[in-house]
Amino acid sequence: MDRLKVIMISFAHQHAISYFHALQKNEHAEIVAIADEAEERVREFTAPHGIPYYADYREALKLDADAVVICAENVRHEPIVIEAAKAGKHILCEKPLGTTAEGMRRMIDACKAHNVQLMTAFPCRYLPAVQQAKRSVERGDIGEIIAMNGTNRGTMPGKWFIQRELSGGGAVLDHTVHVMDLMHWFTGAVAKSVYAHAETLFHPIDIDDAGMVHVTFDNGVAAVLDPSWSRLKSFPTWGDVTLEIVGTKGVIRIDALNSINEVYANDVDHAIWSYYGDNMDEAMINDFVDCILNGRPVPITGEDGMRAAMVALAAYESAAKGRVVDIDGAAIV
Repeated sequence: MDRLKVIMISFAHQHAISYFHALQKNEHAEIVAIADEAEERVREFTAPHGIPYYADYREALKLDADAVVICAENVRHEPIVIEAAKAGKHILCEKPLGTTAEGMRRMIDACKAHNVQLMTAFPCRYLPAVQQAKRSVERGDIGEIIAMNGTNRGTMPGKWFIQRELSGGGAVLDHTVHVMDLMHWFTGAVAKSVYAHAETLFHPIDIDDAGMVHVTFDNGVAAVLDPSWSRLKSFPTWGDVTLEIVGTKGVIRIDALNSINEVYANDVDHAIWSYYGDNMDEAMINDFVDCILNGRPVPITGEDGMRAAMVALAAYESAAKGRVVDIDGAAIV
């Protein structure tokens, strides 16, 4: 296999556009089909590029292809992943992996049963600042990690993201998972318990757009995370990814998206931060392609995706009950 034949399923999540361009640039990958029930959503990516369009992803899965990239609405991840696994396709699935513990377990089990790899889309691991910090922690530069403080504050995305029947949750689900995956990755531990608050503070919507998530890991590390849609339209950029790691010998502070220029233009009414750093989506896509082509295990597994999502689900339970909630680690193993 010299080129990976990829089917893209759904452009519901805007990350699909970035993944499309990354796949187009990769000389070892070929997009052989795009499936989306909303043709207008993908029209500019199909015919102009000579890529076949399918309204039904199940028909696309019948093609001679090696892998799929899934960017559907959150609640649709489970059935699509399971169908793709049955079709023998390796899978890169947008985050959050799923919206229930049982559903994510079924996804992971289906992929194992059909001998295909399942990778969760956590591109933040590929940011240079994050990778440098990871190497520093592994060298022991700050000693043993004892606490962490993170943020993922973004712009409210609207559309299906604020429809609970499609998203499964608001900002707490949408924005907990990225930084929580980094916290798991840096500590090598697993979140054990959660105490959280979720609320609607910034927009007239019927779903949470703010929260605070406190986590205790199974190795005793304590962490707090602000996952919110608190960046209003007038803010210079869509959001941030930050992480402060406190160790016994020092502290590392990561501002992962701080490679920016300030842009001023007469046709907008506020300054804009233009990001010039490395493309994390492209790096993730390239790694996925290389792993499948060369038979390497994907670095960010379905289990990784489930661990991160389980924290968000526990956060909602904690917020509703007003108390600490334990995470069922046995469900993830």
